[in-house]
Amino acid sequence: MTVRLGLLGAGRIGKVHAGAIAAIKGARLVAVADAFPEAAKALAASTGAEVREADAIMNAADIDAVLITTPTDLHATMIEQAARAGKAIFCEKPIDLDVARVKACLAVVAETKALLMVGFNRRFDPNFMEVRRQIDAGAIGKVEMVSITSRDPGPPPADYILRSGGLFRDMTIHDFDMARFLLGEEPVSVFASASVLVDPEIGKLGDFDSASIILTTKSGRIAQISNSRRASYGYDQRIEVHGSKGLVSAENLRATNVEIANGDGYRREPLLNFFMTRYTEAYRNEIAAFIAALETGAPANPSGEDGWKALVLADAALQSVKEKRAVEVAIG
Repeated sequence: MTVRLGLLGAGRIGKVHAGAIAAIKGARLVAVADAFPEAAKALAASTGAEVREADAIMNAADIDAVLITTPTDLHATMIEQAARAGKAIFCEKPIDLDVARVKACLAVVAETKALLMVGFNRRFDPNFMEVRRQIDAGAIGKVEMVSITSRDPGPPPADYILRSGGLFRDMTIHDFDMARFLLGEEPVSVFASASVLVDPEIGKLGDFDSASIILTTKSGRIAQISNSRRASYGYDQRIEVHGSKGLVSAENLRATNVEIANGDGYRREPLLNFFMTRYTEAYRNEIAAFIAALETGAPANPSGEDGWKALVLADAALQSVKEKRAVEVAIG
């Protein structure tokens, strides 16, 4: 069986997913759509796909599933359209920046019984997957504390900040999902502190560039998240899970693990400096998982509900910063 796919959005992440499709046996990119025709033509030419309008892709009999990599404000509407057209759906996070809009979208997904997978690619990073496997195998006993460090090499441009939904909905949302993935219990409380330490322009736009967040579950398990829009040493992505019997962790990635020692000390290569380089394998793995769900009928993971829960945590973090208190959440 060959799964036939349509791609809605031929930008940076759309190109990554097109490459992942090309590497998967039994998957074929049939058509590409983009608001900028030249972008769609270029990606179609490099993949052997056709250029079609988004509506045509949604309703095409020769397409089984769509990948939505358009701007966020189009996600929910496109999910609903694809679901009603009988298509399986992969959508980049978030489904929408408004929790109520997400719930309305998920109601359509449930009504149509559509398969919807949300693009939290970090769940598919081989190192983070191994951390989860070791937890499930009981290697560290009962999970007690999760520590997540997520720092970008540098801040995004101002126009991106304006449309991103802010630090918590854009950046930390990945870490909220990862915390849920590793804790084994749903958070019931969020406490966040945030500042503007990197770029004053970000503050003028009403956002933050530095934050620390603590999530607490009903049994008292704790996840702590450290975010910054600047890490002068590279793209900082680390995880540590402490349990009753020990600890499991995943360190940063470098181009090689070669280390040089001499009279000046020890020297290693710098960290990978770009999310699309750091998570190349994760992006491939998540599209492979989406294709496998189509072929086997397995539930999508991460699901639309996972997307909703991460957004609820993001909103709670923003509320916590504004009100300078812990905010209770109910996502269990």
